[in-house]
Amino acid sequence: MTNAFIEAGVCGFRTEVAADAPDGQNVKLSVTTDCDNIRDLVSQLGEIDAYAELGAGWEGVIQRVARATLKGCCSGCVVPGGLFKAMQVEANMALPQTVSVRIEKQR
Repeated sequence: MTNAFIEAGVCGFRTEVAADAPDGQNVKLSVTTDCDNIRDLVSQLGEIDAYAELGAGWEGVIQRVARATLKGCCSGCVVPGGLFKAMQVEANMALPQTVSVRIEKQR
């Protein structure tokens, strides 16, 4: 089991991701979050073949469902990237590492 803890930003939503792949390839993602959009996104994913997902890149199921689900200001949401990273780590395709984005506006 791999867990990811995502703080999306100004929206204030936090998302906890649990990725599980007993066979090391087919990953089931589940989330705990107050964000209706992210819950909707994850409910549409089903089990993900991590190898196929990595090969598909931006055309994979996570990004495809994210594009269809997250509109307007949510289009820049960082959670889909966190879902992808959790999937990679659970399938032993990446090492667990903290990822961050810090945004500063210069005046």
